Amino acid sequence: MDTIASLFSFITTPVSWVIVQFHSVYGAIFGPDTGWAWGLSIVSLVILIRICLIPLFVKQIKATRGMQTLQPEMKKIQERYKNDRQRQSEEMMKLYKETGTNPLSSCLPILAQSPFFFALYHVLNSIASNDTIGVINQSLLESAQKAHIFGAPLASKFFSSESEVAALNASLTDVRIVTAIMIVLMSASQFFTQRQLMTKNVDTTVKTPFMQQQKMLMYVFPVMFAVFGVNFPVGVLVYWLTTNVWTMGQQMYVIHNNPTPGSKAQAAYLERLHKRVTHHGKTRGRGEKSIVKAIVAKGRDRNEFERKFINGLNKAGLAAQPDGTVVKSEAAVAAQTEDGAPTATGAPKRQQPKRQSKAQRQSAKPGGEAEPKTSLSKADEPEDAKPAGGAKKPAQKPGARSKAQSGQRKGPQRPKSPSKK
Repeated sequence: MDTIASLFSFITTPVSWVIVQFHSVYGAIFGPDTGWAWGLSIVSLVILIRICLIPLFVKQIKATRGMQTLQPEMKKIQERYKNDRQRQSEEMMKLYKETGTNPLSSCLPILAQSPFFFALYHVLNSIASNDTIGVINQSLLESAQKAHIFGAPLASKFFSSESEVAALNASLTDVRIVTAIMIVLMSASQFFTQRQLMTKNVDTTVKTPFMQQQKMLMYVFPVMFAVFGVNFPVGVLVYWLTTNVWTMGQQMYVIHNNPTPGSKAQAAYLERLHKRVTHHGKTRGRGEKSIVKAIVAKGRDRNEFERKFINGLNKAGLAAQPDGTVVKSEAAVAAQTEDGAPTATGAPKRQQPKRQSKAQRQSAKPGGEAEPKTSLSKADEPEDAKPAGGAKKPAQKPGARSKAQSGQRKGPQRPKSPSKK
């Protein structure tokens, strides 16, 4: 590790200078020899570095999404040239060049943090070894050695010997408890960050090897932090825990406001956007306009959630425009201006007349005359159709069926052939 740290020795002076400047501010509040003053100085260093890395983080997001969209094409190239590695690499590079995607862009924030991480490790290791470094002179070195975070010195490690911990005026039990808790929190924050990326911000409609790699990293990274964390000083654990919490919050913000197309986070975002747009009748802010503009530009290539969003706007009488704005659709305007008055003012709508019954239609004729009956009822039957003298119809014999009931044909029946005896 000393060899690696010496490679980044050019940055130890700026890192130590930043820590000393923050320490002068917090030392005036909490005391120069307290763990709060030195611990908050390290936290402030992390925040300052991560703010400077925000442009790289935005580039990382774009690169990651570009790689996700290219996975189907990359898979086709791999299958087409599976026996020709050189041609496969050439086609991959051609695809990256055409789409403007760089696979290494997703690693830029981690690579940019590495010099600061090793510089801070070298500074804290020098404090533990009682060596001055950068702008940290002997008085600041003694002050840093006295600083304890929950009973653990800044320069102590999980596997520090009892004599080393005693030299820093601390107990080995306190050091191991504090470092163990910080390692667990550091691994848990890394796991949660990767998990929310996989479960909420990944396009579920496309199954690619990239998703399998991300799922594997979700379990590998926390284990790596746990293995290497036992060799980190407490100050470095503070640094790494702070940067993990920052990354987790930054990731949550991106997922909430700019989710990956086709992901569950996009479905939730478009649902919230639909409620806001229908409530206000327009898009507000550049962010909302850019999202709507991108959805409109896709046309028939929209995914399920984007089609649902556009259809919801149409049902609400709104139409998304190519520039990202939302206006009232022509159908809604025509419905409002019908009969010369908008429907929103409470004007009665044109209704279909109720369908009248036959008796109502007959009574509605001029003169009140009813239509002549076209069918005969039992009361209107002619008398000659009734049996004379009020005689009753002859009763049928029991068991006898009429020809109509028996299903026989009317008219003369062909005689049955005699049975042969």
